[in-house]
Amino acid sequence: RGVKNRYPKAGIGDMLVVSVKKGTPEMRKQIMRAVVIRQKKEYRRPDGMHVSFEDNAVVITDNEGLPKGTEIKGPVAREVAERFPKIASAATIIV
Repeated sequence: RGVKNRYPKAGIGDMLVVSVKKGTPEMRKQIMRAVVIRQKKEYRRPDGMHVSFEDNAVVITDNEGLPKGTEIKGPVAREVAERFPKIASAATIIV
C-alpha cells in the first residue's frame, strides 16, 4: 500500500496482481496477473477525446501478458489493443 494506506491507482492498459473474486471454484481465491481493459472513470486520450465505459473489467493473463481465456465479452479500449495484441485478437469490439 502507498501513501495513507491507499492502494496505488491503476488505469487502462495497466497490469495488476489480483485475487479472483468471481468464477469457477478452481479459479476463485487465486492470485493472478490481469490487465485493465475497461474503467468507469472517464479518462482523456491524447487527441482530446474523453472516454468512459459502463463497468470496470480486467482480463486474466500470464506474466508475459498473454490472455488465459479465448473470448472477451464487451468492448476493449484502443490503448489496450495497441499494447497487448493478443488481447486485441480475442476482443469482439475495440473502442
